[in-house]
Amino acid sequence: MFLIRLLVALLLSALASGDCVPVAQAGAHIGEDQCVTGQVFRIKHGSHGVTWLDFCDDFRVCPFSVVVFPGHLKDIGDVRQLQNRVIEVHGTLKEYDGRAEIVLSRLRQLGGEAAQIPELPKNYDVETRGHYSAGKVSFPHTYASSKKRQTPNLPIVVTDANQDPLSIPTVDPNSPR
Repeated sequence: MFLIRLLVALLLSALASGDCVPVAQAGAHIGEDQCVTGQVFRIKHGSHGVTWLDFCDDFRVCPFSVVVFPGHLKDIGDVRQLQNRVIEVHGTLKEYDGRAEIVLSRLRQLGGEAAQIPELPKNYDVETRGHYSAGKVSFPHTYASSKKRQTPNLPIVVTDANQDPLSIPTVDPNSPR
């Protein structure tokens, strides 16, 4: 009996993988848990370690994309190995920037041969593209505040109403101060 249940479960999972929609139809299934299949044309690394899997030559007109946040890479593996491969991605389709998107957070969301990607190299730094190091601790930069420049105080010459304002009063060097 156990063997029959196991065979039925394997058969159903094989049939379920055939229910994947192509990238072009992903937008019609926003809000659903769905499987999307397509060829990964490009792996793009953005700022702060975010990785995108692009399924079209020009990502701006592509109806579907997959995003991997840096904290999930250790759970998924080396997604760079997925370039130029036809993959299946399972997950909830969300709308982001006018197109359908799946957030890839676990390896089990990938189906077929894509589920067998290797782990990330131990020294892979997700924050710096192409830089493979364990990293170092850096503290936030503090900047010293500069004082605002003020206009210099000039001496004020008080003159008598009958005196010419442009004349400079003379001081007798012999007079007591």
